[in-house]
Amino acid sequence: MHADIHLQLHALNAAALQRQASAAARASAAASVVSGTAGPAARAAGSVRVRVGWRLVELGLRLATPADRPVTLVA
Repeated sequence: MHADIHLQLHALNAAALQRQASAAARASAAASVVSGTAGPAARAAGSVRVRVGWRLVELGLRLATPADRPVTLVA
């Protein structure tokens, strides 16, 4: 496949994915407005996101701290 065709197909697929993502975001926002809450799935995703974020912070601190100084995180 020529590079030009590959780039055009990629652009078309990317645009389709963008449309799907924006439609899903609008539907999710509309559902949370109607129900008045974000819903358990959104809360669970946020909780996982927070835990992963803190794990990444801990990993970064461990990588940045010399081996002779232990890292202690207090929550």
